[in-house]
Amino acid sequence: MSNKIKGTGRREFLQSGLLGTAAAGLTIASTTNVSAQAPPEALEPEVTNDVDVLVVGGGTAGHVAAIQAARAGAKTMLVERGAQLGGASTTGGVSFPGLFDAWGKQVIAGIGWELVKESVELDGGKLPDFAKVPQRHWQNQVLTNQFLYVLLAEEKCTDAGVEIAYHEFPQVVTKTEKGWTVDCVGFGTKRRVNCKQIIDCTGGAEVVGMLGFSRLREEERQPGSYLFRLGDRHEPGRTRLNRLYVHGADSTNSRTVTVANMTGRKSILGKIRKEGKRITHLQPETGFRESYRIEGETLVTVNDYRSGRVFDDAISYAFYPVDLHTKTGVKPKPLKPGTVPTIPLSALIPKGSTNIIVAGRCVSSDQLANSGLRVQASCMGMGQAAGVAATLAAKAGTPPLDVPLKEIHALLREHGQIVPGNA
Repeated sequence: MSNKIKGTGRREFLQSGLLGTAAAGLTIASTTNVSAQAPPEALEPEVTNDVDVLVVGGGTAGHVAAIQAARAGAKTMLVERGAQLGGASTTGGVSFPGLFDAWGKQVIAGIGWELVKESVELDGGKLPDFAKVPQRHWQNQVLTNQFLYVLLAEEKCTDAGVEIAYHEFPQVVTKTEKGWTVDCVGFGTKRRVNCKQIIDCTGGAEVVGMLGFSRLREEERQPGSYLFRLGDRHEPGRTRLNRLYVHGADSTNSRTVTVANMTGRKSILGKIRKEGKRITHLQPETGFRESYRIEGETLVTVNDYRSGRVFDDAISYAFYPVDLHTKTGVKPKPLKPGTVPTIPLSALIPKGSTNIIVAGRCVSSDQLANSGLRVQASCMGMGQAAGVAATLAAKAGTPPLDVPLKEIHALLREHGQIVPGNA
């Protein structure tokens, strides 16, 4: 080999390779470029943030909670252990959130609906007519482009002033005189967050568990779902994905999630070989329906849910059939006509706690009630309510349950949410 070739730099090597490719009759598509300008302090291994509200988990409830808190004037930070926002709607692939309507009218709106509506309109999709009562509940689920939703959710967080920390998760949570100190870890990063209020949107109430508050979980939980598509090309926002039940899927920790994901992928590979079809879409991980729920100041029972009980401290509506998935499948049990369940603020508060609130599927509820409460629109409503309650609590220096309900309702209405009793 000559000295000239030995000394050729990487750029010259790549250029010569591309010229050779072009000479062979092939073309390489050009790409656009952007520059990621990280501030100098981003290279420091340790960082401290002082905020009003810390949201842990950027999934279905979490990103809405963070946007709401920031829009309401709270200095807000969102810590998410994954690489993007949206949770079940995006990373899980359940990109047909519902239900925002019940019996011919919209019952959940606010920030979650703003995101869903905007993502459908920007994608040239179609929104359902909520004035029409569908024969089947799923007919009013809104098909969204999961990739577009990720971009919009991040944009709205940024525009609201939310500071996002991806690839990080709390390791130690310590109570302080003014609230909490939360020590988080990511690769190459140690972060200390001093905050007044925590919103736990981790799905399994993991921060609540770290603090030693009581959580509930069934011995036999609903299966997870791994979403994919074989054969025809998947069109996001237009077509639905194939679903594989992963029985025994457990989101307790990284090891149990690893088992669920590898089990799902192995089964999908077996289907590819058996059916001889191309795989055209694969979500990165299993979607989990059920894990830990908090034991809250109020427990929502299936009787509360099915009767449409209007709690004295109701902060959001929910609407979905009782939807328990089992090894033999699922047989949704629709609610009686006119029934619209509500979610009380006290079901978002871990029993005996101060300065922490949850939102999402970890809401205090029995398993059957939770099978209806866990869906995306309801979780978005909970997230927005938690964002409001935490913000007002941080400003007043009180626990969320001590914030006057009329103030929570007023701020929710100001930000476009439908409050029970005013739908």
